[in-house]
Amino acid sequence: MPTILIVDDDAALRDSLAEALADLGHNPAEAADGEAALAWLQRRRADAVLLDLRMPGLDGMEVLRRIQASPDPPPVAVLTAVPTAANTIEAMRLGAADHLAKPVGRADLAALIERLLPAVPTAGPPAASPDAEADLVGSSAAMREVQKQIGLLADSDATVLITGETGTGKEVVARAIHRHGRRAGRPFVAVNCAAIPAELLESQLFGHVRGAFTGAIADRVGSFREADRGTLFLDEVGDMDPALQAKLLRVLQERFVTPVGGRPVAVDVRVVAATHRDLPRAVREGRFREDLYYRIGVVPLSLPPLRERLADIVPLAEHFLALAAPRGTPPKRLSADAAARLLAHPWPGNVRELRNAMERVAALVRRPVVAASDLGFLQAADAPGEQDWLAGDLPGALARVEEAMIRRALRLSGGNRAQAARQLGIHRQLLHAKIARYGLEAFGKRDAGEGSGSEN
Repeated sequence: MPTILIVDDDAALRDSLAEALADLGHNPAEAADGEAALAWLQRRRADAVLLDLRMPGLDGMEVLRRIQASPDPPPVAVLTAVPTAANTIEAMRLGAADHLAKPVGRADLAALIERLLPAVPTAGPPAASPDAEADLVGSSAAMREVQKQIGLLADSDATVLITGETGTGKEVVARAIHRHGRRAGRPFVAVNCAAIPAELLESQLFGHVRGAFTGAIADRVGSFREADRGTLFLDEVGDMDPALQAKLLRVLQERFVTPVGGRPVAVDVRVVAATHRDLPRAVREGRFREDLYYRIGVVPLSLPPLRERLADIVPLAEHFLALAAPRGTPPKRLSADAAARLLAHPWPGNVRELRNAMERVAALVRRPVVAASDLGFLQAADAPGEQDWLAGDLPGALARVEEAMIRRALRLSGGNRAQAARQLGIHRQLLHAKIARYGLEAFGKRDAGEGSGSEN
């Protein structure tokens, strides 16, 4: 039974709060002033503290400051009859979990205690490792396929093209390919082709010699030579200027770079490119060179959006909470209702949006466990037409999941129905029937044209 310490110089209010807390199933303890509260906390452990702001002797702010300075302080909610902007800001700055105006009704008190002490906390994730920023988190079937491909590609020098929606973690995958391969001890250099003006990108990639153009006051080696014997990551390569695409193609073919105003220099670089653009469409429309597309897309690797990776959402959220935790501080945990709220959100911004959300609650939530109410800001991002996986009856929900899994399997297999059927664990004939049922013919044209006519 959680123990809640009530600190208030008003005896009647203490009695009222204590009675309400007992009715809610908690063990109330009382202190008439700040000194008594600090003395009580030196002897015992409170699971939460309800702290009055204005008291004789030590005021609530000083008591809060001293509680927060103690090892493993309990969550503290400040209660005051005179809330002001100044005392609200100061209380939150000092570490209060909440700040409420008196009187506090029974329903508000129950909601406050629920926020301070979520009913069903989940087990906390381990502390983030020093290189946790680069961890590739995910155990869903889609991410396991990505991880398998990374393992197969790591020691190769083949150029890889990573595709996927914005925010799916393309650079994280590129870093994983580098980190697990034989070039791991060499540089990893990332260049965002969309963030650098076209007139500067050539110098950024290939370098220049002093005096090559106005402003070139010193030699510059360029990203290709910076990544020599390592990996060069070309992010958003689909936004590269057409004139520069031809120069990039020549470097990839010949493995020589020519600095602006200089002579060719040999380089040994593994190139990994990424884009959220539809490059085949860009090729058809003449916005991207077809020969360059085939050169950078030797090995295509597609990242699924987060909405297709439901099994990864909670582990990713816990991972980002661990990254956001101050050094030496245990990371915040997700309550069951918070985890459910995360699973219900469509995540249009993918993994990047999830990380931003976890950094936000890590900064604003003072309790050790994040509740669903702390994620209310996600509601505004829910588009009215987004898929509700749990809506309607069970057959309808199962059909939605089945269609989504078939779409994903066809996409990951490049339209190869035999491979998609194996991934789904069903016979190819059954997959044909389901493709027809859901109108997915355009997603999977190829059969086992690879010769085989039977399933294993």
